[in-house]
Amino acid sequence: MIAQTIQLALAPVFVLVAIGNIMNLLSTRLGRIVDRSRVLQERYNHTEGSEHDEVVREIRLLDRRIATIGRAVLLMVLSALSIGCTVTALFLDGFLHADMQRVAAIGFIVAIALMMVALWLFLLETRMASAHLRVPEEFLERERTL
Repeated sequence: MIAQTIQLALAPVFVLVAIGNIMNLLSTRLGRIVDRSRVLQERYNHTEGSEHDEVVREIRLLDRRIATIGRAVLLMVLSALSIGCTVTALFLDGFLHADMQRVAAIGFIVAIALMMVALWLFLLETRMASAHLRVPEEFLERERTL
C-alpha cells in the first residue's frame, strides 16, 4: 500500500520540481528588473527633458513588470503549497485509509490552475519586456543586403 501511495505521489512531486525551476527563473528575472530599476533611479535626478521622460517611462514599465512577476511568484508559491497538500492527502489516504482521493484531486487541479495563471503572467511580463526592448531601426541597416 505504501509503495502505491509513493507512486501516486510522484506526479505531484515532479510538478513541484517544475514549480521550483520556474520560480528560479522568475526570481532571476525579478533580480535583473530590480537591478535595472536601481540604475534608472540613480539616473533620475541627473536627467531632464526628453531623456528624463524616457527614464520615467522605463521606470514605470519596470514597476509594472515587477508587479507582474511578483504576482506570478505568489501564484507559484500557492501552487507549490497546493501540491504539498495534495501529497499530504495522498499519504493520509494511504496510511489512515481516509477517503482523501477527492481532496488530493482538487488540490492537484488547483495547483495546476495556479501554475497556469502564473505562467500566463510570466508570458505577459516577457511580452512587456520585448515590446519595450526593440532594436532601433538604424542599427538594423535594412537597406543593406548581407
